[in-house]
Amino acid sequence: MADIVRTRFAPSPTGYLHVGGARTALFCWLYARKHGGQFILRIEDTDEARNTEAARQAIFDGMNWLGLDWDEGPDVGGPCGPYYQSQRNAVYDRYFEKLVAADRVYESEGAWRFRFERKPVTMHDLVCGEVTIDYRDESNTPDMVVKRSDGSYVFHFVNVVDDLEMRITHVIRGEDHLMNTPKHLQLIEALGGVAPAYAHIPLIQNPNGSKMSKRDQGAAVGDYPRQGFVAPALVNFLALLGWSPKTEEEIFSLDELTQRFSLEAVNRSPARFDAEKCAWVNQQHLLRMSAEDFAAAARPYVEKESLDPGPQFVAVAAAVQEKVRLLTEVPEAVRFLLEDAFPMDEAALEKVKAGGNGAAVMGALHEALAQVGEWTAESAKAAIATAAGALGVKAGQMMFPLRVSLSGKAGGPDLGVILTLLGRDRSLQRIEQLRQRLS
Repeated sequence: MADIVRTRFAPSPTGYLHVGGARTALFCWLYARKHGGQFILRIEDTDEARNTEAARQAIFDGMNWLGLDWDEGPDVGGPCGPYYQSQRNAVYDRYFEKLVAADRVYESEGAWRFRFERKPVTMHDLVCGEVTIDYRDESNTPDMVVKRSDGSYVFHFVNVVDDLEMRITHVIRGEDHLMNTPKHLQLIEALGGVAPAYAHIPLIQNPNGSKMSKRDQGAAVGDYPRQGFVAPALVNFLALLGWSPKTEEEIFSLDELTQRFSLEAVNRSPARFDAEKCAWVNQQHLLRMSAEDFAAAARPYVEKESLDPGPQFVAVAAAVQEKVRLLTEVPEAVRFLLEDAFPMDEAALEKVKAGGNGAAVMGALHEALAQVGEWTAESAKAAIATAAGALGVKAGQMMFPLRVSLSGKAGGPDLGVILTLLGRDRSLQRIEQLRQRLS
């Protein structure tokens, strides 16, 4: 029976969780889940000078927000712990002694170097194909330091040891590690281990083709909730950076991604980060939400702007669900429905004034709407038609001035929805206020 699939994500806690790291974690998670395997989180925290508790927490917070749970790792435990490299020195010492016993390391200026076998090493990458490094030319491939003069171990050594100890079957990581892999294969062979399968995924680039760094726009996962993105949308967007479903479909839930994902469908070429596309994907996910879920997601953003959502917030939020791309846009979109003091769009007001008969329109609307018995969208729209008839104009000509009086905006939700949510008294009050302003 084949070994169970085991993938790992091994970030360094030296800064926030980068979208490139999150995309790597996602691909590792999807591959493990697709194959009924296990996903391991381990923290490469041997760089004491640069590691911070805040960065470590940012990794956990980002992973949890994205919904990428781990089967083994910090806060979960597991049979291969500890899952912090800083706590694994005894393990590394044991493996280092194996290299000493096999005469594969030697001391050089206080450090210890690994003695490469001088032969070509070919790796079969699941994304990049076959790659060969020729170790016969020592000037190109000098023996590698594995233990520094201060006694600490280098990344290449601890990375290989941890993958062996944790029985990792598939290493999915960024293409910038591709040239490290032949070194790792030589180490694994020297340690008598079985190498995992490797898959090096394309790097994420900025729109101009430069490598996306930690300082670039859109790089920090922690910024996305603050900017009004929902986690399933960012997961969806990250999956499309380097992977293709081989169809025209673009919007997927995490479950759908799990079913569809394969390393064979990962592209070889770099992926371009597109902030506009990311916002569009977010909009598609907002549209798929139920009214209740959308309102629950939008509520904290509305409250942050000191707006009271009120008892009918589900209906209020639903009125603008099709109009926003980000949850941060909801407060301004619904302000006129929650507060009677709202800004008036000057361009929209000027357009009403340019019609020349704005005050008369408002007067006719007020008179007709005041006569409505049971206040519904249908009865209110019938009254608008009556007002139009009284003025000798088409009902459509009444709609824009009415919308501006009720919302202060040129566009927005359906007028019937606005009238229903505001109710008779608030609607009449706003119509009268604009009439007076136009008189």
